[in-house]
Amino acid sequence: MAFPVTSGHPQYAGNFIPELWAGKLIESFYDATVLAQISNTEYEGMIKAHGDTVHIRTTPTLTIRDYTKGMTLQVERPDSTPLELLIDKGKYWQAVSDDVDKVQSDVNLMDVWSKDAAEQMKIEIDQDVLTNMLPGISALNQGATAGAKTASFNLGTTGAPLTVTKDGAGGTVSITDLVVDIGTVLDEANCPESDRYLVLPAKAVGLIKKSELKDASLSGDGSSIMRNGRVGMIDRFTIYMSHNLYTASAKTNIIAGTKRGLTFASQLTNVETLRAESTFGTLIRGLNVYGYKVVKPEAIATAVISFS
Repeated sequence: MAFPVTSGHPQYAGNFIPELWAGKLIESFYDATVLAQISNTEYEGMIKAHGDTVHIRTTPTLTIRDYTKGMTLQVERPDSTPLELLIDKGKYWQAVSDDVDKVQSDVNLMDVWSKDAAEQMKIEIDQDVLTNMLPGISALNQGATAGAKTASFNLGTTGAPLTVTKDGAGGTVSITDLVVDIGTVLDEANCPESDRYLVLPAKAVGLIKKSELKDASLSGDGSSIMRNGRVGMIDRFTIYMSHNLYTASAKTNIIAGTKRGLTFASQLTNVETLRAESTFGTLIRGLNVYGYKVVKPEAIATAVISFS
């Protein structure tokens, strides 16, 4: 018989507290998170408290001038304005483990809950950043006239998204053409070819696996995609699958670029346990502070897509 509980308090008997149950949990399946793979995280570890500011040095642009023999050379004093990465966002979690549950349970509830909280925290932050970074992307790398040199690539708009299919039949856009076009837009922006990524929703990844790119989509290093969403490599892109891309009215903003375009820093600054005041139990809670900034708008592109 289960230990009596006050109304509103969860009853763990039969779940975590076994009678004749095996001592195992069914682990949750979490959305793949990608931020660590698509952003520059070199400033992590510098965060000390909510509200810290990280000053990022930028490289000045020097002027290249014509030269003729005997001319007086102009002297330039390079200067640049540093960028500020403000660590101004925070999320927390808190749970209580009743002393009775702790004694009667065959699993460590604190470990289970803290592991779940860490995964849920990553998902929440992924969704926040992948949505709110969009306004920072260069206008030349998105829209119906994308391309810094030619303005000739249609990457879709909110009002007129690209309908993406496997082969581009019936006036749609093939997944192959989309990958090539977004890569060319980055080329026109002089975006480096190394460390390029492309983040797609699950259905777009499925189209790749059915298309003529399917063999390439299966290439890679054999790493699991369960936690970082990595699928494989295509046309200089490491492909990642994510459920956390911004989606509204069945239209999704996919994102491509290099790690140098987005700076992100996250640090779990405080995890603590303490005795609960109003019950016999132990509280466990955690705080995560983070910040992000698009530091090179030209190094990221976005397309708005939908599916038929």
